[in-house]
Amino acid sequence: MKLRSFDLPETRMVMELIQLQLRQGGCYDADILAAFDAAVADGVHVISLSVGGVVVPYNLDAIAIAAFAATDAGIFVSASAGNGGPGGLTVTNVAPWVTNVGAGTIDRDFPADVKLGNGKIIPGVSIYGGPALTPHRLYHLIYAGSEGSDGYSSSLCLEGSLNPNYVQGKIVLCDRGVNSRAAKGLVVKKAGGMGMIIANGVFDGEGLIADCHVLPATAVGASAGDEIRKYISVASKSKSPPTATILFRGTLLNVRPAPVVASFSARGPNPESPEILKPDVIAPGVNILAAWPDGVAPSGLPWDTRRTEFNILSGTSMACPHVSGLGALLKAAHPGWSPAAIRSALMTTAYTVDNRGQIMMDESTQNSSTVMDFGAGHVHPQKAMDPGLIYDLTSYDYVDFLCNSNYTTKNIQVVTRKYSDCSKAKRAGHVGNLNYPSLSAVFQQYGKHKLSTHFIRTVTNVGDPNSVYHVIVKPPKGMVVTVEPEKLTFRRVGQKLNFLVRVQAEALKLSPGSSIVKSGSIVWSDGKHEVRSPIVVTMQEPL
Repeated sequence: MKLRSFDLPETRMVMELIQLQLRQGGCYDADILAAFDAAVADGVHVISLSVGGVVVPYNLDAIAIAAFAATDAGIFVSASAGNGGPGGLTVTNVAPWVTNVGAGTIDRDFPADVKLGNGKIIPGVSIYGGPALTPHRLYHLIYAGSEGSDGYSSSLCLEGSLNPNYVQGKIVLCDRGVNSRAAKGLVVKKAGGMGMIIANGVFDGEGLIADCHVLPATAVGASAGDEIRKYISVASKSKSPPTATILFRGTLLNVRPAPVVASFSARGPNPESPEILKPDVIAPGVNILAAWPDGVAPSGLPWDTRRTEFNILSGTSMACPHVSGLGALLKAAHPGWSPAAIRSALMTTAYTVDNRGQIMMDESTQNSSTVMDFGAGHVHPQKAMDPGLIYDLTSYDYVDFLCNSNYTTKNIQVVTRKYSDCSKAKRAGHVGNLNYPSLSAVFQQYGKHKLSTHFIRTVTNVGDPNSVYHVIVKPPKGMVVTVEPEKLTFRRVGQKLNFLVRVQAEALKLSPGSSIVKSGSIVWSDGKHEVRSPIVVTMQEPL
């Protein structure tokens, strides 16, 4: 059996599985299956799954198999996208019957800035709450990578790597990676350091995580780390040694921009089913106030004797329960809604702009984020309560999806426990025709000049009995998207109407093995509701 877990890189593990907290190195597939079976037997309405592993075919994925059984029983399953970002193809828990949740920031922060001896202020974050550094005093600043016995291990502030003769009484700059951020602080403290700055690596980008450190410490982004190392290098060659202090500024509210897609949040495209956009949505997952076990120190270190009932945590493990709670809210308000209906309401009402009115920023690059980062967007609870239209699905729709994904009858039965006549399903459509709230087309160019595909979708009226929806099309740049019909007229609640979306594209000049992703959207509006679906087109040039 495989062990599965989600870790925020180099930090303590935080996992939630149906209100069960696991404090070991992972959990076995058999235990996950048993937990799902127990939840189904108990008659729960929502399962929150902050656990995951590598992406494999659905018939080999215990979570996908267990989640299908739960969905088949009418249970809404919300799962973390994973913390493997910001690279692409990192999203996990990608089965279309699972609502997949990435992480974003909120408009609250815990600034702890670095003040350098040259007067420069470098922004950082921390929730250290112990004795602060002496006010108005600048401390000697060193980079651990140039002051230890081993350049690599000392740069990371690994156990036993720092020489107390160099560290005593100083603030130490450590590189992020390998051991936990809190553990680095303990290493510095044991060596006699007065404070610590943790600098992101290039892969971590500018995403900052606030930690409950054991000494005055803060975290800074990759570019800030480069700036501090440069300052240390230049100042060390002058008559004045490099100095710094850390300024803890408490809690800051109304932060702009927010939300921002978290650097660690796993990204698409979907490794197993590229025709299904994942993640589905993002939700608050950075610096979240969360319950904490009484017997565990807030730093997660055995040496730490502090205890607390709450802590500040980050990860898609924090984002997932937000969506699980929204699932419960929507189920209470709309008891007859299926898991797919709940997911549809969350996706079609999600937003993609921040509190500045601009497209949400990608924390890792400081540039605009994309659908591969946030899916349909950031969840909007109030709007999800009244989405107007929903894209509904049944278990047999998923069976047809597996048929069109070329799964064998035997493998489909492993996942669904249902018999499948794939010859009928394949005649009826293709993978992208699953009645999903997002639309994703993958074009293999193969030297073709003109490319096209279509999607058939069915929407169910859950808004006003008599309503007329008109479509607004925002095609991906350089492509043509048409919708037929352009108007949907409903006469009752529960009425279903179909429409067709056709996507046409011109082949692009791409090098062999490369691809490019473009996105747009279609919005159905009746003047009161806006039902938005992202359109994603991936152009690939095969090797």
